[in-house]
Amino acid sequence: MTKRIESTTMTTTRLFSLLAVSAAVLLASGCSMIPAYQRPAAPVSSSFPSYASVAPAPVSATAAPATPAAASARTAPLATPLAAVANAAPAASVAWQDFFADAKLKRLIELALVNNRDLRVAVLNIEQARAQFQVKRADQLPTISGAFTGSRTPKSEGGISSLYNVGLTATAYELDLFGRVSSLKETALNQYLATEEARKSAQISLIAAVANSYLSLLADDELLAITRQTLATREESVKLSKLRFDHGVASELDYRAAQSLLEAARVANAQQQRQRALDENALTLLVGQPLAGELPAADASALTQTRWLADVPAGLPSDLLTNRPDIRQAEQQLLAANANIGAARAAFFPKIALTVGAGSASSHLSGLLKTGSWGWTLAPQLLLPIFDAGRNSANLDSAKAGRDIAVAQYEKAIQTAFREVADALASRTTLVEQLNAQQAQADAEAARFKLSDLRYRNGVASQLDLLDAQRSLFSAQQAVVQTRLAQLQSQVGVYRTLGGGWKEPGQVTGSAKP
Repeated sequence: MTKRIESTTMTTTRLFSLLAVSAAVLLASGCSMIPAYQRPAAPVSSSFPSYASVAPAPVSATAAPATPAAASARTAPLATPLAAVANAAPAASVAWQDFFADAKLKRLIELALVNNRDLRVAVLNIEQARAQFQVKRADQLPTISGAFTGSRTPKSEGGISSLYNVGLTATAYELDLFGRVSSLKETALNQYLATEEARKSAQISLIAAVANSYLSLLADDELLAITRQTLATREESVKLSKLRFDHGVASELDYRAAQSLLEAARVANAQQQRQRALDENALTLLVGQPLAGELPAADASALTQTRWLADVPAGLPSDLLTNRPDIRQAEQQLLAANANIGAARAAFFPKIALTVGAGSASSHLSGLLKTGSWGWTLAPQLLLPIFDAGRNSANLDSAKAGRDIAVAQYEKAIQTAFREVADALASRTTLVEQLNAQQAQADAEAARFKLSDLRYRNGVASQLDLLDAQRSLFSAQQAVVQTRLAQLQSQVGVYRTLGGGWKEPGQVTGSAKP
């Protein structure tokens, strides 16, 4: 009895060993139908457009500005000489903690990376894609299940026939001789890697958006200070005009003109307060939580006097292929489409599936584990496509078209990145020159206002000349702040478009692995 049990056990063990070896040999001999991948050539120039580097020139004026905000803007450095950028580290190698200098801004970015819902969705998309890849990878191995079945059927001669089975089964395991399953696994892997690159792109965009919103808030504070100073100046002008009108020295026309400018300043003050509230709401949404205690104190000169950003060189367009996550995302999607062609090709070849079972069978439950009840089954299945009404051909054509679409999207991603960098470089260069000229104009208007006020008080100039000088000075001071904001935001744009912002300090460039 014991020898029979040992013999049955040895037979079952040998059978499973034979099946395992056979499956390994068949899998090793399996071929891949995935076309050889070649990265498409970048459809852009080998270099970015060159723009003349403009260093800030010293500005001279004959008189001091009329307001503290204008004075601070005049004494602060306008921009960093672009000649120094060539020796700076590449944008992609500069962590955002090193690019941004302001501690408050760094704190807001940290909060946004933790709480922003869009970035959270991007991270969860990675988890979902990783799980889908693991499902496809599991299809390469057999699924073994424990099974218990029982049946009772009536006999023709009377009575009931019973049959009970218990054991292990592997159902419809596909031998991947032609690489269909492995191709689907490669597709899922590349889609998973694409979601990781999408998360990096989302982080870059989020960091840049937080920085731009923060700079906008500081500009709002500076514009509010200028508006309030202008409002106070115009209130004094109205009082003086009213006094001169009451004593018959000035006409009602002069008084009404001064009053009109005063109301215009009040309109500008209300508009600027509203804009600041809107910008604060936008920053709150980006950060993902209330900003109580996180915003800087209102400072009329913070935007101008503080060194905010590090300098980064443009590099070459070829650098974008490795530094821009959105381009790498498009390439991973291209690889996934390429792997789909392999799966579609493999569908033209035979499909072999195995169903294997081993266990015990008996007509009585009490006899399931007795000697002599053990056995095994092997049920191979071969499916050879003969007629499918063109389904496999259509699937292959669809896969090839999908690959061609992915190529076009990859090339478009490169072209878009090239254009964004070129735009950012043009803005960074020309805004330096514009800011210098704008500051010089503001200083000239400040001197003009001081002289007009002096001439008016001494009865040499008319009030219309003074009011015109006030109006021009206010517009020039606003333009300086707005241009300074645009210049700083253009530096953020250069950093973002060159692929900076997704690495942490010490992180090495590379794709994520499951």
